[in-house]
Amino acid sequence: MHARLLASVFGMALAAAGCATPAGEPAHNHPSQPASAAALPAQHAAADDTRTLVKYPDSLRIHTLTNMRDHLLTMAKIQEQLAKGSFDEASDLAEQRLGMSSLGLHGAHEVAQYMPQGMQDAGTAMHRSASRFAIVAKDASVTGDVKAALSALAVVSQTCVACHAAYRIQ
Repeated sequence: MHARLLASVFGMALAAAGCATPAGEPAHNHPSQPASAAALPAQHAAADDTRTLVKYPDSLRIHTLTNMRDHLLTMAKIQEQLAKGSFDEASDLAEQRLGMSSLGLHGAHEVAQYMPQGMQDAGTAMHRSASRFAIVAKDASVTGDVKAALSALAVVSQTCVACHAAYRIQ
């Protein structure tokens, strides 16, 4: 039950963020996504993209995209641990790889100088919400209250979606 709920929440967040399906896989439309949106050619969609373009030097752009993919992988691993009832493990993943403790690992100081203030604020909100989730997940290991942990994890996901809806990097 909890695994299906987590998968559903994460899937909706990815759909809201406009994440594409891997090449060669059919697009599965989400109920909130018009069927025609999935069929748009990539170049047409890019031309209509109204998000703020943030330019990074190539090495930092690659580094940042790698970090974002790691964030997605970490979110999936957190969900897997929650589904298993392994709240401490979910907490540790969140704090070490997404939370405020992870800033050095991601080179946040180096990339922040290229970010508009709103993007910096969104990134900080994500890292802080991940640290808050880590605390709630630790509490869940004692109380067994997965609902509070899921709610806190949804906030983390929502901060990612909000940033990706407002900014794109080149």
